[in-house]
Amino acid sequence: MFFFFFGGLERQVRQVLKPGSGPCIFCGSRADLVHYEHVLKVFFVPVWRWPAKDPLMNCTNCSAFFPPHTTAATTAETTPTTLLDDALRCPNCSRVVDSEFRFCPFCGLSL
Repeated sequence: MFFFFFGGLERQVRQVLKPGSGPCIFCGSRADLVHYEHVLKVFFVPVWRWPAKDPLMNCTNCSAFFPPHTTAATTAETTPTTLLDDALRCPNCSRVVDSEFRFCPFCGLSL
């Protein structure tokens, strides 16, 4: 006797917090900041739902979920400028990079 299980986990938008809050990192179209929930489906029927902890960005075009971007202004406010040296920043994306890295882990630029 064989038993085939058709099911899986997926994310579904629960509530839109801020519509049009940024571009999608995959397709470039409009993305919304949303609260989402995980949904367990068995044979394509939702069986169990539970809310996620942190909000994510959700693309309205490709339905991708990704973490919200941190802007340079929020990074400068939360991190003291005396601790950040310009030599430890990527010249392309301006993100803080470990001094041992030869390539930027965020944009791939050779340092």
